[in-house]
Amino acid sequence: MSQSSPRVISTDKAPTTGFSPGTKAPISMAIAHNGLLFVSGQGPLDPATHTIVSDDFAEQTRSTLANLLRVVEAAGGTKDDIVRCNVYLRDMTNFPTFNAIYREFFETSRQFPARTCVRADPPRDGVLVEIDCIAAVAS
Repeated sequence: MSQSSPRVISTDKAPTTGFSPGTKAPISMAIAHNGLLFVSGQGPLDPATHTIVSDDFAEQTRSTLANLLRVVEAAGGTKDDIVRCNVYLRDMTNFPTFNAIYREFFETSRQFPARTCVRADPPRDGVLVEIDCIAAVAS
């Protein structure tokens, strides 16, 4: 059985994560390998300015999901190909709002992805939600 080499996926349609001013992040936006796509955590950053889109949790969630999908699409996938999401919320009181937006985002898909949702403090101040995913995409 032949295995493909891992392939780095990146797109300028989603923001590149930055850690410190003037330093390049030591991560890939996504890695495709053997039909799976592993997407690094995406947040509510504007792809052009790399600034947080809003202080509003609902707007941050929609932006984060859009950024996640842009990375999946850069690898040739669609929303239907997302099979697992890991969700990190700064404040679990936002969970009902998150769940409603997440349901709306995926309700036209073939299935809802498997999911884990935990309370965590994303490293950037002001970021209220971060999501990473695994998608099944052709290599």
